Amino acid sequence: MSTKGNPFIITHIIFCLNLVSRVDGGSRKRKQDFPQVQKPEDRQDSDVNSSSPVITAFKTFQLELDTRHDKYERLVKLSRDITIESKRTIFLLHRVTSPSVPSAEEVLAESDAKLDGVRQKIKQIAEELQGEDLYQFHKAFTPGIQEYVEAVSFQHFIKHRTLISLEDVNTRLDPSAEPQEREVLAFQVTPIDYLLGVADLTGELMRMCIGSVGNGDIDTPFQLSQFLQQIHDGFSYIGNTGPYEVSKKLHTLRQSLAKVEDACYTLRVRGSEIPKHMLADVFAGRAMPMDPDEGVA
Repeated sequence: MSTKGNPFIITHIIFCLNLVSRVDGGSRKRKQDFPQVQKPEDRQDSDVNSSSPVITAFKTFQLELDTRHDKYERLVKLSRDITIESKRTIFLLHRVTSPSVPSAEEVLAESDAKLDGVRQKIKQIAEELQGEDLYQFHKAFTPGIQEYVEAVSFQHFIKHRTLISLEDVNTRLDPSAEPQEREVLAFQVTPIDYLLGVADLTGELMRMCIGSVGNGDIDTPFQLSQFLQQIHDGFSYIGNTGPYEVSKKLHTLRQSLAKVEDACYTLRVRGSEIPKHMLADVFAGRAMPMDPDEGVA
């Protein structure tokens, strides 16, 4: 049926259009009639009673949290600086095994100067922690302290072929200070940071072993193997009773020990078959790769 000229349809369409325009206009009118609600950010400070004890208490909490956050960030920055300088010291100490270095004493003297700079950064951490609970900020600076322990223990091993003690590590933070003065600084390397630093040391000793073999030194790997076995035995006594971080690094420690033992086994069994100038090719790739982020300023 054709709808052309049908008055009912035309009338119905016009009625619907008028109804829509009325509803739309009415809604606009009603929307304009509603009072404007003031947004929270548009409210004046005068609307808040600043003398209220609740507001006063929250302002105190805000100031305390902002101060604590700023201190935490400063400690994180100091920890990064300590980590970078400690890694550079470790790289420097690895040059001791290089035949191109004329004097190992010069390398050790340079490492002492670098570690002195690291200790100055640690003193800044001690100043930041004056009057504070060390363990509330421990997570902020523990990576740097662990790296420092790794560096100073690596240097101590190169000099004395022994493991540095926790007491010696804390003493070297300020050798000129008396014990009571060091306590005033309210900062010492914690046992957990010391253990984690020693666990990281095993990786550097493994690299030192492979480097020594490559340079034709067949005595150092056997010394390192015995030393790493003693460290492994010490960590094994901790077992599952120690902190979670220690149990994680125990796996890496075992890998380092296995690589050193494998190098010693190869030297003992096939050492007479391989010329010294070819040892570097035999042990190439056995050392764990360096962290690509290490040493980056």
